[in-house]
Amino acid sequence: MAAEVVELLAGRSPVVDMTVGAGGHAAALLEAGTAAVIGVDRDPEALTVARDRLGSFGDRVRLVHARFSEVDREEVGGDAGGVLFDLGVSSMQLDRAERGFSFRNDGPLDMRMDPGEGPSAADLVNGLSERELAEVIYRLGDERRSRRIAAAIVRRRPVTTTGELAGIVVSAVGRRPGGPHPARRTFQALRLAVNRELEELTAALPHAAGLLGPGGRVVVLSYHSLEDGTVKRAFRDDERLQVLTKRPLVPGADEHERNPRARSAKLRAAERIGTAA
Repeated sequence: MAAEVVELLAGRSPVVDMTVGAGGHAAALLEAGTAAVIGVDRDPEALTVARDRLGSFGDRVRLVHARFSEVDREEVGGDAGGVLFDLGVSSMQLDRAERGFSFRNDGPLDMRMDPGEGPSAADLVNGLSERELAEVIYRLGDERRSRRIAAAIVRRRPVTTTGELAGIVVSAVGRRPGGPHPARRTFQALRLAVNRELEELTAALPHAAGLLGPGGRVVVLSYHSLEDGTVKRAFRDDERLQVLTKRPLVPGADEHERNPRARSAKLRAAERIGTAA
């Protein structure tokens, strides 16, 4: 939803792109005239790709390796004109089997956005109790068959690859022809748990509002109900923000066709009112 992002943040600078990834949104903003973008990512590989893609914009771009809750006003250099979050896992991460995010590509069961930080998905799968594993899969994956899946995983431990895990889930719950892959929710749950994504988002949203100057905007793209609900509540409860999207914006049919992974995207935006922090 690059066009919607650019429209909402037009004329505001600097924009802090908290999930710069491969640099797609940052490039769109810079090409549309945004004076400066600060690109943040916890994934070092993503920053390498973004550096190559955005190099032609020179000193209008600055890249920072950090969690988005760690970015402070000193890093921004004053008030931010906009803050952008494009949540979840990137296509670049999904498509690289060695990163361990995808149930479609066999690789090590990792899922860490920053490979040098914290326990991997394999650590959780092999270290949690059956009850704890079922709770993670149910709570973060909204998977009603979580107990059956957890029991099957525990019986087959140790589990070390994405292919093994996906196969265990299929064997536990079956697979409906033409339906979504039955491991989709389990992989989502583990990824959220490994990277503490909801905790990070909950901390980062009020932090982002504090980075904005008056009239600055925060724009968030989310991809499942847990993220969207967190964003909706944060915007509603923050007295410094005026909500711009009473209902989330969603991709049109043309974008669905161009980018099937965007089909579940929801965009919410809010504007900073009053005086700066």
